[in-house]
Amino acid sequence: MGPSWVAGAIAAGPATMASLITAGGAYGYTLFWVVVLSAVAGAFAQYLAMRLGLLSERGIVAVVEDHLGDRWAWLLVFDVVLAAGSAQLLIMKTVATVSETITGVDARIWGVVWAVVLAVGLATRGYRFLETAAKALVAGVVLAFLASLFVVPVDADAAVQGLIPSLPAGSALVAAGVLGGAVHITLITMHSYTMRSRGWTVEEYDFATFDVGASMLAAFGTYSVAVFLVTASVLTTGNLSAVEAARALGPLAGRYAEWLFLLGLLGAAVSTLGGNTIAPPFLLADKLGWGTTVDDDRYRGLLVAAALLSAPGAFIGGPVLQQLALVLAIGTVGTPFAIAVVLYLLNSEAVPEHNSTLANLGGLTLLAVTGALAANFVAEQVAGDVDVISGAILAFAVALTAATVALLAKYARASLVDPSTFNE
Repeated sequence: MGPSWVAGAIAAGPATMASLITAGGAYGYTLFWVVVLSAVAGAFAQYLAMRLGLLSERGIVAVVEDHLGDRWAWLLVFDVVLAAGSAQLLIMKTVATVSETITGVDARIWGVVWAVVLAVGLATRGYRFLETAAKALVAGVVLAFLASLFVVPVDADAAVQGLIPSLPAGSALVAAGVLGGAVHITLITMHSYTMRSRGWTVEEYDFATFDVGASMLAAFGTYSVAVFLVTASVLTTGNLSAVEAARALGPLAGRYAEWLFLLGLLGAAVSTLGGNTIAPPFLLADKLGWGTTVDDDRYRGLLVAAALLSAPGAFIGGPVLQQLALVLAIGTVGTPFAIAVVLYLLNSEAVPEHNSTLANLGGLTLLAVTGALAANFVAEQVAGDVDVISGAILAFAVALTAATVALLAKYARASLVDPSTFNE
């Protein structure tokens, strides 16, 4: 097993859990179809990212710069830094809050401690340390939530009914958050770098494909389904943080369920914190022409800065549940652009073997689904009073939508001028 488990560690994190808790608590089993779809879509998105990384044997930013241009590369870097950076602060808030709940030590102290531990671990041990920790933590998290299912009563008939697609009023943000946890620009763009750090080439193609299925489809899918079914079966409100949800399980399903949920949450939060930290430094270092391993002191400095800058997250006030769902949905707004970039490159001279028709159809479906959920989320935000946050989200969405349309138009023009370069 290898790089896909780092993506799985990020996906199976507190932001995804917050969306799953909201979906299950507020809408019962109704959004179960979105949960299942997220695992399938997440695995396919990572498969496309894996293909690009192995076939090009380069980081995605360098490939974009060579085949699309400097401005496109900077736009992708900006997209990832914004999505991953905003998420990083709230992930740290969750890690610190759960640590306080378990130990009784102030969350702000834990924020500083975890930031230092993260900086030292990444700066001294590098990628292989992160991958090993991710595999261990994800395995433990999945087992914890699977165990929870044995102490929580699940309505199987209602769960089956939830597989029929429907989107209740007011659920667009939640649905976008659930899908955004699996199909996220951070996961898609970092995959080429984690495979390069592992030393994988096109010779590992079959193994890399299996790696994606095992981590994203099996492990992450099990995590998502288990968390959703536990909350949909027991909780009667979606207005709970992950910690509050764990505490609510105590009187409803017993102390065993509460502690399983807390330990699973801590493992998910810590693994996501580490994986999310390395994404912006990967892309920024690649754009600046630096190395993307700790052998390059400049990249090492970026890692330390990203880790330490996450500490202020523990000092953020307000309800973490809505904040986590919001940053995931923001990531969903930026994801269609990343998918369009990957599809463009996989059908260009950037790779020696173009996408199959089936892979392209799947990619376009993924683009349509993420685009529709992102559009529903933006519309829901704008329908209310447009404040600074919703206005910024709208501007971000408009800019990336324009970039995605321009990219599709660029592909259409290029395929007409030189059909031999692109798949028809």
